[in-house]
Amino acid sequence: MQNNKPCLALFDFDGTITRSDMFSKFIRHSVKKRRFLLWGSIILPFFIAYKFSLFPAKRLRPMVAYMAFKGRSSKHLDALGNNYAQNTIPLYLRDIALEKVHWHLSRGDNVVLVSASLDIYLKFWCDAMKIELICSEMELIDGKYSGHYLTGDCSGDRKAEKIKARFNLEDYQKIYAYGDTHQDLAMLALADEAYMNWIRHN
Repeated sequence: MQNNKPCLALFDFDGTITRSDMFSKFIRHSVKKRRFLLWGSIILPFFIAYKFSLFPAKRLRPMVAYMAFKGRSSKHLDALGNNYAQNTIPLYLRDIALEKVHWHLSRGDNVVLVSASLDIYLKFWCDAMKIELICSEMELIDGKYSGHYLTGDCSGDRKAEKIKARFNLEDYQKIYAYGDTHQDLAMLALADEAYMNWIRHN
C-alpha cells in the first residue's frame, strides 16, 4: 500500500544554506555607526569571550539584537530586511543548499527553515522561496521593536522544541534535517535522515 504521508525537510540557515553568518552581516547592514559604536563598547567584552568559547552564541545574539533594534520602527526595519533578503542573502547562498531545497519542494515535501537568525529578514526570504519559517522573533510593541526576543534564541534544544510545537512528527512519512554546528544537533536528532555540513550524519 502506498504511503500518502508527506515528508518534512528541516534546514538550518547560517552556515548551512549560506556560506556566511547572515545575522552579523544584517547587524552591520542595519545599524548606524554611532549606535554601533555606543552599544558595541558595552558588548565588546562578551564578544571577546564568545570568540574564546567562554560565552555562548545563544546569549550573545539577543544582546546584540537588543543593541541593534531597541526602539526602532518596524516599518523602517522591514524595509531594510526586505532589501537584505532580496539583494544581500542571494550573494551567500550555497548551490548545494538551493538544489536540495528545490528538490524537496518538487517532491511536495513540507520545507521549513529553522534558524537562530532573525525574522526581520528571514520572513521575506522564506516568502520568496515559498517555505515555512521557525526562527528567533523580535518583539513588536506599537510599531516599534522592544529589542527583546519573543520566545528566546532559536538554537539548540529550542529548535527541536519549536519544531515539535508546530508539527506533529507522526504525520510525516520521513523527516530530513540539515545543519552545520552543535547548535543543530537537537534538530538533527528528530530526523530519519540527517546531514551535518552536507555529510550524512545518521
